[in-house]
Amino acid sequence: MKGLKLTTILFLTISLFACSPTKNGEKKSQQEESTVNVQTEQTTTESKDNQKDTTTDMTKVLIKTSLGDITIALYDETPQHKENFIKLVNDNFYDGVLFHRIIQGFMVQTGDPDSKTAQPGQQLGAGGPGYTIPAEIHPKYYHKRGAVAAARQGDQVNPERRSSGSQFYIVDGAKFSGQEISRNPYYKYTETQKMEYETIGGAPHLDGQYTIFGEVVDGMNVVDLIAAQPKDRGDRPVTDIKIISATIVNE
Repeated sequence: MKGLKLTTILFLTISLFACSPTKNGEKKSQQEESTVNVQTEQTTTESKDNQKDTTTDMTKVLIKTSLGDITIALYDETPQHKENFIKLVNDNFYDGVLFHRIIQGFMVQTGDPDSKTAQPGQQLGAGGPGYTIPAEIHPKYYHKRGAVAAARQGDQVNPERRSSGSQFYIVDGAKFSGQEISRNPYYKYTETQKMEYETIGGAPHLDGQYTIFGEVVDGMNVVDLIAAQPKDRGDRPVTDIKIISATIVNE
């Protein structure tokens, strides 16, 4: 089965920026497979007919990228993350930022302001606005395909699991068996959630450890396209993928 195997990854450090599954079917090391973290110094689109639109009244953000448009809805249950994201969007913070880390079948990551002026091959992932946000890990939300969550440093240096002030990732996702899903000790799954991971996919090994503050409501085909691009050994796309603009489309 494609994707991460929870049997091993739950014993490894989870920290937002060095992560995971496979590229063209080739496995990476176990440590790379288990992480999604903010680095320090060195550092298939589903049919909309099958999805209920429960996001009608949510604040939505249109993210125009060099490969197409992605629209995300922000959750009210994570108010500090929502308020911060809206502020950054209104300040044009994300305009010109790159998707600096992509792992097909897992996630795509962006939000490092240092990427705006990055040279080819430069390692990215340590930048931010100069602050972090308290964790708002809500039991209602899980890392289903299309989930939008905040990156963060690992538990060893960040036991409170505070979020990066600007970096976030979108789950591209792989499919998991019910047995694999149930091995995550941080989250109790409903049968519906298990079925979604089995049939649509996601990243269940991250559940209960990162703040999920929104979801993609349009443009998952663009997320898939971004995730599938050629990349270097640091998971940075060989050809830059840029956020052209981010705008609030309703509040």
